[in-house]
Amino acid sequence: MEQSNVYDLIVVGSGAAGLSAAIYAGRYKMKTLVFGDSFGGYTTIAGPIGNYPGYIEVDGFDLMMKMKEQAEALGAQIKDDKVVGVARPDSCFLVTTERGDAYHATAVIFATGSEHRRLGLPNEEALTARGVHYCATCDGPVYGGKTIAMVGGGDSSVKGVNLTAEYAKKIYLITREREIRAEPINQEQMEKLVEAGKVEIILENEVAEIVGTEHLEKVMLRLPFNGSTELVVDGLFIEIGATPRSNLAKDLGVTLDERGYISVTPMMITNMPGVFAAGDITPLFGGFKQDITAAAMGAVAATSAYQYYKIHGNLCASAT
Repeated sequence: MEQSNVYDLIVVGSGAAGLSAAIYAGRYKMKTLVFGDSFGGYTTIAGPIGNYPGYIEVDGFDLMMKMKEQAEALGAQIKDDKVVGVARPDSCFLVTTERGDAYHATAVIFATGSEHRRLGLPNEEALTARGVHYCATCDGPVYGGKTIAMVGGGDSSVKGVNLTAEYAKKIYLITREREIRAEPINQEQMEKLVEAGKVEIILENEVAEIVGTEHLEKVMLRLPFNGSTELVVDGLFIEIGATPRSNLAKDLGVTLDERGYISVTPMMITNMPGVFAAGDITPLFGGFKQDITAAAMGAVAATSAYQYYKIHGNLCASAT
C-alpha cells in the first residue's frame, strides 16, 4: 500500500461529531483523514443557531466551516468523497470511496449521523431551512410570535410542540393517526396548551402539498380542516423520526441496537477493536441530538481512538 494513503485515523462523516473528532485527533498528533459526502450534515442548512456555546447566534454553515478550518489547522485532511466500504482484511482497516480510491487506517470513527424522515413532497427539499425544518430545538426560536405547523403523532412531535409554544403564537399539530401517542408528562403539558387555545390538533389528516417559492407560504391538507384544505403557516416542522446511517458499520460487523444505531460505551467504543462511533449515529443522551452533544461525543471518540492507537499504531505501519 502507498504510504500516502495510510492514516492513523479515518473519520467517516464531516458533521459536528466528525469534525470535533478530527480536532481532537489533530491535537493528539494523529495523522487523520475525514470523509464527508455532505459537509456539515444538516447543520449547514439549519439556518441561525442560538444554542451553541460561545455564540449568541451563528449560522449553521458558518459554524461547520469554523470547525473545518480548526481541524485543518491541526493537520486533518478533509475529503469531499463518499465512503462506500469499510473492511478489515488484515491488521489495518481498508476504506474505499465512491471515486474508487482506497485508504488504510489503524482506527476508524463512524460519525455518519442519522437521516431525518421526510414527507417526500415535491417542494420539501427546496424549502428546507426556508420555512421547512426538522429540528424544533434548533429552529423553533426563529418563529417568535408566528404561526407554525408540526407534523407527527409521537413523542418527538409533542415535545416539539411544547418547546415551540414558548415562541410561536399558534401551533397546529398534524397527524395521520386517530390519537396522539406521547409520554404522559409531555402529552399533559401539550393538553394545557390546547385548552389555552395555543395549540390545535388535526387528527387523521396529512400535509399533501408544501407551497412557496423563496419561502414557505402555506401547506395544503389532504382533507379539509375547519372547512378548508389550505393552512397558512410561517413554518413547518417535520418530526416523524430519523433513520440511522449505519449500513457501513453493520457490514463491517459492528453491533447495532434494535433501532439500527451503533451500540457504544460511554467512551464511544464499539464491540470491534479499533472502531468507534460518535454523534447522531449512536443512541446516547436518550435521543437528544444536538451539535453540542455530537461535538462532545466526537471529542470522546477521538480520545478513545488515540488510546487504542498508542497500543496498536505500529500494526498499520508494519503492513506498509
